[in-house]
Amino acid sequence: MYISELAGKDLDVWIILKFLWYVSPRLIPLVLPLTILVTSLMVFGNFSEKYEFAAMKSTGISLQRAMRSLMVFILLLAVTAFFFANNVIPYSEYKWQNLRRNISQFKPSMVIAEGQFSQVGDNINIKVSEKSGDNDQFLHDVIIHKKNPKRPNGNFTVIVADNGELASEEGSNTLSLILNDGNYYEDVQVDNSQKQRRRPFAKSAFKQNIINIDLTEINDKDVDKQNNISSHNMYKISELFVEIDTLSRSYTRDIHQFADNMYTRSGALKLPDTENTVPLTTEKPVTMVTDILSKRRQTEIINTALNSVRGTLQSVKNKKQEFKETTKRLNKHEIALHEKYALAVACIILFFVGAPLGAIIRKGGMGLPMVVAVLLFLTYHFIGIFAKNSAEDGTLHPFIASWLSTVIMLPLGIWLTYRATTDQGVFDFDSFIQRLNFWKKKVEDEPEGPPIILTQQEKALIMSRDTSQLREIAKNYQSLGYSEDMHRAALRELKKKGYDPA
Repeated sequence: MYISELAGKDLDVWIILKFLWYVSPRLIPLVLPLTILVTSLMVFGNFSEKYEFAAMKSTGISLQRAMRSLMVFILLLAVTAFFFANNVIPYSEYKWQNLRRNISQFKPSMVIAEGQFSQVGDNINIKVSEKSGDNDQFLHDVIIHKKNPKRPNGNFTVIVADNGELASEEGSNTLSLILNDGNYYEDVQVDNSQKQRRRPFAKSAFKQNIINIDLTEINDKDVDKQNNISSHNMYKISELFVEIDTLSRSYTRDIHQFADNMYTRSGALKLPDTENTVPLTTEKPVTMVTDILSKRRQTEIINTALNSVRGTLQSVKNKKQEFKETTKRLNKHEIALHEKYALAVACIILFFVGAPLGAIIRKGGMGLPMVVAVLLFLTYHFIGIFAKNSAEDGTLHPFIASWLSTVIMLPLGIWLTYRATTDQGVFDFDSFIQRLNFWKKKVEDEPEGPPIILTQQEKALIMSRDTSQLREIAKNYQSLGYSEDMHRAALRELKKKGYDPA
């Protein structure tokens, strides 16, 4: 995402490696759940493929007991992931954004993003449609808002140019922004309020205009300088609670203030008390209040009312967009809060999806397990992305969006764990067909007794046992924890081998 900003900019290799080191922790919430899902599915699929679980069960070791040590490890990993998301990721997020800002001060062309306003120096905001050149020094369709140091609270100067270039001599403390074929607009600020109402301005065209930016302070910058920057990804849980509370209070206060301003602006407070008014008597019937006024006065009142309504609608439209951005910012903070908890829980749930599924499909290695794991993870990941995007604009509650993909995986993990611990497949078609045949025929009509219904794991166990082991199953099946069907299957297998079951 950011290496294109760093490559070919004459930066030290150590700075680039440092930047990548600070960025890498933000990939952990994406990589860790996928890693747990893939590894658990591959390892347990490999065990099942080599009949390791069948051998464990023959010695009295259940699947739950075999998974016990891994369960403890996954719990510890989930706790570690939670503290990593709460402490390391916010710190690294601050460090890489801080480093990126410091690098941009060494290379001003980096801070100029295409299609949006970017600040260069203290008084210039610049927007370009496209950058080109070896160092992105050539700019196209340039728009500049320049602040007046004496009046820092407004952008009174606008410069528009077809193209431009960033140029600086080696060792110079001045960066030249050369603009070609443009126009210069400036709102003239005067102290006289009467003259200011006329909105005086100055306009000029130019073939070339050079803006010099002092780089003295920039050249003295330290790449490790700590800037005052903040983002929802830079906060710990305790800080997020405070920030969310602050934003919520400020948002509520702004809404109440805007409502009060609109009410005051409507003029309702200036309406006279109806109890003290004197009835109006005229010779002509009055259908509207303006009927008692002259035509000229009526026109003035109507125009004033229309202008007031238009101004109010424009104010509401602008405020609506402002409130929308505030809501989006607040939702991002709430999503960041819940994601720290959701990461730890997702590690546990995806383990209980991958491990039982691997034991069921009985395939290890990089083949089928990798395909299944990637499909499951993409489902989990895209549900999370769509939900979070919906939460940012207020369609979904941030709590629901953060937990939706994890909650959807929870029933799947419970169901797969149950199927694996009871030696059942995901879809056991043989057992299903046998059960259908069982209901088609009556038990008494079966010459050899009722049908024997076994799971795939039980069938594999019977087929892999020798004569003495089959006799042990047939004789002590209850103490070994086997079903009646396993007992009858062992007897049938002994008869096929020509041995007396007794």
